[in-house]
Amino acid sequence: MHQLSEQEIIRRENLQKLIEAGFNPYPSETFEVNATTAEIKANFKPESSDYQEVSLAGRLMSRRIMGKASFAELQDSTGRIQIYVSRDEICPDEDKTLYNEAFKKWFDLGDFIGIKGRAFYTQVGECSIHVTSLTLLSKSLRPLPVVKKDDEGKVYDAFTDPEQRYRQRYVDLVVNDHVKDVFVKRSIMYNSIREYLNVRGYLEVETPILQPLYGGAAARPFTTHHNTLDMKLYLRIANELYLKRLIVGGYDGVYEFSKDFRNEGMSRFHNPEFTQIELYVAYKDYNWMMDLVEEMVEKVAIDIHGTTQVQVGENIIDFKRPWKRYTMYEAIQHFTGIDISEMDESQLRATAKSLHVPVDETMGKGKLIDEIFGEKCEGKLIQPTFITDYPVEMSPLAKKHRSKEGLVERFEAICNGKEICNSFSELNDPIDQRQRFEAQLELGKRGDEEAMVLDEDFFKSS
Repeated sequence: MHQLSEQEIIRRENLQKLIEAGFNPYPSETFEVNATTAEIKANFKPESSDYQEVSLAGRLMSRRIMGKASFAELQDSTGRIQIYVSRDEICPDEDKTLYNEAFKKWFDLGDFIGIKGRAFYTQVGECSIHVTSLTLLSKSLRPLPVVKKDDEGKVYDAFTDPEQRYRQRYVDLVVNDHVKDVFVKRSIMYNSIREYLNVRGYLEVETPILQPLYGGAAARPFTTHHNTLDMKLYLRIANELYLKRLIVGGYDGVYEFSKDFRNEGMSRFHNPEFTQIELYVAYKDYNWMMDLVEEMVEKVAIDIHGTTQVQVGENIIDFKRPWKRYTMYEAIQHFTGIDISEMDESQLRATAKSLHVPVDETMGKGKLIDEIFGEKCEGKLIQPTFITDYPVEMSPLAKKHRSKEGLVERFEAICNGKEICNSFSELNDPIDQRQRFEAQLELGKRGDEEAMVLDEDFFKSS
């Protein structure tokens, strides 16, 4: 059973006092809202007659008692606004209980309230709401983290611990105003990508999340059990092979925003459950896809920010086309000074060790190259950059390069030191594909837990 803190006990006592005074702390009636805090602050002009009968709802985030009046802050989904509450305006003459006891003593920070009133500017020029009616909509029984600022603007007791923020995202959203903006921008990004692809006639689809065989990426899967069929199933690590089946079935272009699951390490950049978009278009190659990615991402940046230049930490990243392009071997030579293009597995392992790149005996040639690139190059690519022409060992689903032996026609788009896109000219030679999967099986026997498995049904569709 949850052990109540001192503040939680006080809140439950306040709840009881409200009930005894005749208030319903959890009313069922609809409270109609006709404006938002952001809208009022952006548009209200003192000389106008607008916003004189506003209705707002949100959380009580601060309060300053000043005799018969109080100043407080109300926070809705768009931001915060100051409210002015006067006892003589919100209470009938015969009953001062609401203000004197309830609002001043029994309401707590975090409570959901509804207010009606008129917009005005205070003497110090702050847009505020003069409250004429106040309603308790929902009593909060747990305190929010209190974020304090001193006179110099320094923040104390901020809700900044990463573990708490990610595990209690609902609290993070309430007390850290900037977090909501991330979710809003994510939604704009989704809609922007959909618009771009839909205009071109590509079809949005859904493919299976529970799969009898996992594939389409190099990763460890989550496993589960289907009771009725008495069989093991896997949460998908990618939706690639199913989307390709749809191309075989006759669609010219399909895409999916897919929830995928990978049972491997955790960090800010590797979540076991994540969302990605995959797009497959018939009769195209990786050069065409690079052009599409540049154009689409440039559009997304403009739709979200109004410009191609975006501040990310200390860096200003410019998504304007065209982006810089390196082959993988060129990138490694550029950042390490070493040409690995003619090295065999033993030479690559020795080179990795000389560069202090962690490797082990389970790693084949492709994995060794990937580790060297990841450790010595990827983090240095800040502006959007395409890395092209990967070794065949790294890419079991990509078509062999049309002019460079031992390579495939694959690219990754890297930005701010992280991969944002991976694509290739699709391998459509079923004999070559089977040989690649068999090579992956051999890597699995050596202990590579991320090696792909052989999917016979996928070959039937080839």
